[in-house]
Amino acid sequence: MGVAIGYGLNKIISKKLKTEVIVKPQLESKNYLYDVIEEIQSNISSQDTLFFKSIGIDEINFSGLEVTISAVDYNKESTEGEMKYLELLQSFENTGAITDIVRAELQNKSSFNHRITFFYKNRDTGKIFAEKIMEYINSNPYLERLIEISRTNAKSRIEENQILLKQVDEIISNYTNGLGTKGTNSISDRIVLDNQEQVNIADLFEYKNLLIRDTEAKKIELVQQTEPINVINFGKPQVVRKSFFGKNLVLLPLIFIGVFFLISFLIFLNNKAKEISSH
Repeated sequence: MGVAIGYGLNKIISKKLKTEVIVKPQLESKNYLYDVIEEIQSNISSQDTLFFKSIGIDEINFSGLEVTISAVDYNKESTEGEMKYLELLQSFENTGAITDIVRAELQNKSSFNHRITFFYKNRDTGKIFAEKIMEYINSNPYLERLIEISRTNAKSRIEENQILLKQVDEIISNYTNGLGTKGTNSISDRIVLDNQEQVNIADLFEYKNLLIRDTEAKKIELVQQTEPINVINFGKPQVVRKSFFGKNLVLLPLIFIGVFFLISFLIFLNNKAKEISSH
């Protein structure tokens, strides 16, 4: 009996759909992302139709509608290669724009993906709702301006790196030619630059690799930083089924069986009490 009742109640379900959007905040947009999701959910709770009309959503069904956000799991352990790279950056901290490169590298490693989940009941209107919300999130004028400036800076950095790479190649070439003409015993493994600073030739090669890597990173930034919140994946609608009271098929029968035995025990005690009183 308990199993039958539990199975029947388990069929009383609330059917929902959900769309998961994986995003990566760019620049200073992480806190903004969480704040704007909280704002949207607050407007859903208060059923503020004027707000949603202002962002292009004219028809909205608030039943079952919800927007949540959470950080996507990531690997917290830095690889040995990444740590060595950061140490190399630090060794060139007094050279040009290396401080900016370190800052950008650390920012990139501390900016993780996040999952925005849209819950709704109607497949067609829910999909439109999710798309309109993402458009609204990415319509922040301040962040759009930051993205524009960042892209301009990235293009300038690439051009500067190309110039520096050419200079480094010339220094390395002159050093190599010097080895060939003067012999390995009469030339130092350190180079005196125009600013009178001595640089180890091995470090110079590492610096060249740094410039190449930074150029590659800036090219990736130009692809990624097109919006304040970069959409990694816009998922398809999925069915979400929530059982009655959130209980599953195993727990509910156990509850009913327990109630059945409790009532039976109370009835037994009551009958025993009546037998004792009748005597």
